[in-house]
Amino acid sequence: MKAARFYEKHKIIVEDIPLKEPNEYEVLIRVRYCGVCGTDVHIFEGDKGSAEVNPPVILGHELSGDVVRVGSKVKGFKPGDRVAVDPNSYCGKCYFCANGKRHLCENMIGLGTATDGGFAEFITVPEDIVFKIADNVNYEMAALAEPISCCLHGMDLTDVRIGDVVMIVGTGTIGMIMLQLAKNAGAAKIIAVEPNQKRLERAKELGAHICINPLIDDTDEILIRNGVKNIEKVIDCAGLVSTAEYSVKYAGRGATVMLFGLTGPDDVMNLKPFEVFLKELTIKGSFVNPNTFERACRLLESGAVKTEQIITDIIPLDDIQSIFDQKLYAKDGKVLIKCFED
Repeated sequence: MKAARFYEKHKIIVEDIPLKEPNEYEVLIRVRYCGVCGTDVHIFEGDKGSAEVNPPVILGHELSGDVVRVGSKVKGFKPGDRVAVDPNSYCGKCYFCANGKRHLCENMIGLGTATDGGFAEFITVPEDIVFKIADNVNYEMAALAEPISCCLHGMDLTDVRIGDVVMIVGTGTIGMIMLQLAKNAGAAKIIAVEPNQKRLERAKELGAHICINPLIDDTDEILIRNGVKNIEKVIDCAGLVSTAEYSVKYAGRGATVMLFGLTGPDDVMNLKPFEVFLKELTIKGSFVNPNTFERACRLLESGAVKTEQIITDIIPLDDIQSIFDQKLYAKDGKVLIKCFED
């Protein structure tokens, strides 16, 4: 099969490798689409992603496809089933698994990090991380089930309530999803902060009430003009030191700040403890997607999260290196790799 393998910093090679046949509890999937994620970018740049990586490895963990073959003891799937895949497997035995925090598992195995992922024509995975997708959900949409599931975990932790004023900092893929989740959760006012004008316009189309370009706009003036007295929830989706600091600055009294975007592993932000004290802030992080993948699939089926404005580019597997070289992932929205050509 054809696969894009990461060898070292700035080096991905598309090559033919053997196809792994499923064992008795595994499913062989033809990968239709796989999204490029910030974790893939960090790994390509030589940084640590959400887990240790031991090259050569096939990156990619936001995938959809259809079942080709199943193991002898697989009961829930058959050839032809249309599916999406949760990339995380847990040991079920460590301290964190035993105490209801399995996503912090000491022995977690992640597709596209610890083991081969979805930038390939086929992938073989355990049955328990495979989820069927509804007939009205196409493969492109289904490739967003994983980022949606991660956003759901972050949203659960942020606890957006009906009537809240919510600020979304960064309206790339994650920001666009978070914006829709905040809207569905009943936020009374959503503020989108984004320097990319195309992204900002899409944020408005998806329901942002106030749009701010922090490079040219006076944030304080815009908030005052729009009668914003207090921002209850701030979600940093950009993952930069500057956006983390901006998020804390504009969080209101009693607010929760969710630092969701993935920064570099050695990045350090300036934080004034007195400001945290004075405003009684709660600052949180969010790691992967515990128990949210099936909910993500349901949201896609219901149409509650729209993907048309999020997916902006579809690139053949053979051209994957160019996506990273040209930083296409940072341009407008989500880039999908088309992994299998009919």
